[in-house]
Amino acid sequence: MSSILARSRTPLVLALGAALLLAGAATAQEPPATDPSVQPSELLPLAPKALLLDLARTSAGLFAVGEHGIVLRGDDAGQWSQLATPTRVALTSVASADGELWVAGHSGVILRSSDNGDTWTRQRIDIWNPESIEPSQGAPILDLLFVDASTGFVVGAFSTLLRTTDGGQTWVALSLKGEAPAAEAAPAEDTAPADEGMGMDDSGVLLAGDLVLEDEVDPHLNAIGRDAAGTLYLAGERGAMFRSRDNGDTWQRLGFPYEGSMFGIVAWDAGHVLAFGLRGNVYESTDGGDSWSRLDTGTEVALMGGTALPGGGAVLVGNEGTILQRADGASPFERTTFQNADGETPVLSGAIPDAAGGLILIGDKGADRHGAR
Repeated sequence: MSSILARSRTPLVLALGAALLLAGAATAQEPPATDPSVQPSELLPLAPKALLLDLARTSAGLFAVGEHGIVLRGDDAGQWSQLATPTRVALTSVASADGELWVAGHSGVILRSSDNGDTWTRQRIDIWNPESIEPSQGAPILDLLFVDASTGFVVGAFSTLLRTTDGGQTWVALSLKGEAPAAEAAPAEDTAPADEGMGMDDSGVLLAGDLVLEDEVDPHLNAIGRDAAGTLYLAGERGAMFRSRDNGDTWQRLGFPYEGSMFGIVAWDAGHVLAFGLRGNVYESTDGGDSWSRLDTGTEVALMGGTALPGGGAVLVGNEGTILQRADGASPFERTTFQNADGETPVLSGAIPDAAGGLILIGDKGADRHGAR
């Protein structure tokens, strides 16, 4: 996600089509023209009210991505316009660095724009091949992080972890098999039984167990974040948490005191990181993940997106219109519930403060605004 957000692109495990998470490997050939991954997006009049999965602020404004290859460009006034893209698959992640823009999603699709979203170049595609026995190939991308215009990372299902050092022209798979765990994890608190099988709700949003594997050899990776010292953190299913202090060359699995899935990461100064996910669980570390403290959130709903604020402040959002905010690292989270003009409390997947003291929100009912005007 955008370094401006100082967080991972939550990512989100709100990706569409649970069957794709169990898909097989990539084909080395160009997909057929009928495949949604290479079909151009349709410009839809109600695109700002479609399922949106990630949000970023850039120097050119706000960008949101979602189902059917939708990319929106907007502003703090809540005005959104859809941009044409060369794909119709669900886009789960958006990131910006040095004036460049990337989006990623299902079928391993990664797109780049150098003109603020007006035109897009497809840099990667990895469609399902039913004859393959490698489940990690063809996996959907769930989060995206760029450090600068050259160096970026993507994470996704079946331990998908890729790095580019040339702005996305080429991507290299990284291995999580490295050092032993940094510390023995404490007994889990309020552990969800094996992430409970999920399925999808009526809006097509993945519920809490969609990213379940039968073992933990290749955990699905939901989010990537980076603190001010350059340390990288990965969060995934079943308490999977990893750290790299050498730009992704090697990874150390961290002891983490919760066995359920974490869906997002926000980070601040060196070693200061926060992870959030299932059942309202939020854990914070100030020593680079060597130890974790559970924070009181006052909710048990899944938290799907988050944004870091100055001084350790944060905004987290999730199911049932839930918004959690704290002004700084010393303050507790305060909970509010967002209700849109139709009286609905959407599943929220992202939030960014606007210029008027409120929040720009996205979720399964599209883009909206909340708070001060």
